[in-house]
Amino acid sequence: MRARLAVEHILLFYVLVAAYALADPPGGPIPVLVVLAVAAAVYLRRQDTFDRRDLWRPEALRGAWRPALLLWCGTAAAMTGLIAWLAPDRLFELPRERPLLWAAIAVFYPLLSVYPQELLFRAYLLHRYAPLFPGPRSAALAGAAAFGFAHVIFGNVLAVALTLAGGWLFSRRYQRTRSLFVASVEHAAYGLLIFTVGLGGSFYHGTA
Repeated sequence: MRARLAVEHILLFYVLVAAYALADPPGGPIPVLVVLAVAAAVYLRRQDTFDRRDLWRPEALRGAWRPALLLWCGTAAAMTGLIAWLAPDRLFELPRERPLLWAAIAVFYPLLSVYPQELLFRAYLLHRYAPLFPGPRSAALAGAAAFGFAHVIFGNVLAVALTLAGGWLFSRRYQRTRSLFVASVEHAAYGLLIFTVGLGGSFYHGTA
């Protein structure tokens, strides 16, 4: 059972991602992501061992928003300062030069990208492959590794490095709150920060 799960995990989160990156099909990853997320949601809802409330549970935000916000504010300040120092021409590039695109991303990114990713890399991965990991930290590390590797499709080291860190943060937040809503809110906050401060080109080819 464990060997089969391990092979499945590698095929789904590494081999298929690498094949997608090499093929570079037109249309971008969002349609594929949404289809996979729907399949993951159907699977999870059919599992007696999975608590369906974990797919939302918004009340968990009450106990999580303060530490999450403090960490986000510190990250936002550090990221803004670094870009202002190293690449001042890129600071707030997207909202300054393409405000309509930035607004569209602010609206649709959480719905079409963030929540589907959280379904796959948090709820599905951490539940389906739990037998492979001895504890929550190792499971979170596996989720972070898969999440970071998925971003090789953007073809740059920065996207992978930032999403490795984000994957660990979002996995641990989901484990602590049992709320995909909380993990998605935090994920969306960091993603929108990246698009706002000037790093969007590393994550979305339309901003390059």
